[in-house]
Amino acid sequence: MKITFSNNPKKTEKEVLFVSVEPKNTDEIVKENGVKTLYLKCDEKDKMNLRKLFLLVRKMVILAKGVKAEKIAFDFNDFKFAKIKLSDEELGEIIGTQFDFANYEFVEYKTPTKEGFNFIKEVMILGANKEIQKAILKGHTIAGEVNKTRTLSNIPGGDMTPQILARKAKEAVKGLSVKVTVLGEKEMERQNMRAILSVGRGSDEESKFIIMEYKGGKKNDKPIILVGKGVTFDTGGINLKPSNSLLGMNMDMSGGASVIHTLALVAKMKLKKNVIGLIPSVENMASGKSYRPGDIVRSMSGKTIEILNTDAEGRVILADALTYAEKYNPEVVIDIATLTGAAIVALGERASAIFTDDDKLAKDFEEVGEKTGEYVWRLPMWEEYENEIKGFL
Repeated sequence: MKITFSNNPKKTEKEVLFVSVEPKNTDEIVKENGVKTLYLKCDEKDKMNLRKLFLLVRKMVILAKGVKAEKIAFDFNDFKFAKIKLSDEELGEIIGTQFDFANYEFVEYKTPTKEGFNFIKEVMILGANKEIQKAILKGHTIAGEVNKTRTLSNIPGGDMTPQILARKAKEAVKGLSVKVTVLGEKEMERQNMRAILSVGRGSDEESKFIIMEYKGGKKNDKPIILVGKGVTFDTGGINLKPSNSLLGMNMDMSGGASVIHTLALVAKMKLKKNVIGLIPSVENMASGKSYRPGDIVRSMSGKTIEILNTDAEGRVILADALTYAEKYNPEVVIDIATLTGAAIVALGERASAIFTDDDKLAKDFEEVGEKTGEYVWRLPMWEEYENEIKGFL
């Protein structure tokens, strides 16, 4: 999508859908002298808040796509509300991200019509100074990597194996200052990564451990480590999932996809930080070679894991990845995983669950989540739970 900036819009451009934000009772499109204007309904200005702002920007895109508009124009100042305490640059970044999020669609396996896919191809933004323009383009860059994450996660399991995920990691950072190292099963055996190997042995596809290193900070600065679950398809293993739960299990590598494109984004933005991405990638399949309920697995740390259910494979492979992370003496480790549907049962589909014993880290995540629309909710890690995760043997 092309973004242009102008202070002198030509209201006679008939191929452009002009957008105006109004405190109206309904959304409507008015055509006058061949020029279309979309009037966006919003709350009274004193009732607007940040969450409503996210939805307003997305709605603009969705309604424009609904009338198959390819080019739209709007005034940046229409999205400024006194009650929402944002700098112009913060607002610009929000507009840049939310617009692209709403314009996204997974079309990799679809056949386009003669007119092509229904996307907004160009947006003209009015009333944005140079600093705001930079912020909007920054948001556009961020959203681009988020949308690439969504595409990677949506690819069917037949076209996304651990080996392919490793290749996608290399492609994502091609030309960027990120070093990618991929360990195969022999290398993992030498590293005593038997937790990862145990989960992956039921598959004909070789398991991989993907290491992505970005060194934008000082040599001795402790790195931030991102660990992403990379189960490219999860059948549940011997504890086979019911058929209706198997659909969508190609997305069990979404944590890994997030780490891959976060590293790409960090490199594109040239952050002055050292950032490491670690992705244990396996297929959890049922076969004569699969690990079994009741097995005892010795992890890289030397600690043993009693397997009560082979469909709890995520925490098993992540154990080795987290142990590997200790080698870097990190400042912080952030683990990203589609670990359990119980999180959705607890919180619904609007927020991600976070677990940490660091109050400041939890607060930072909550504040960033509110500012970006990526909401999180902290769940407890009480000491009383310790006994409940001990093995029986």
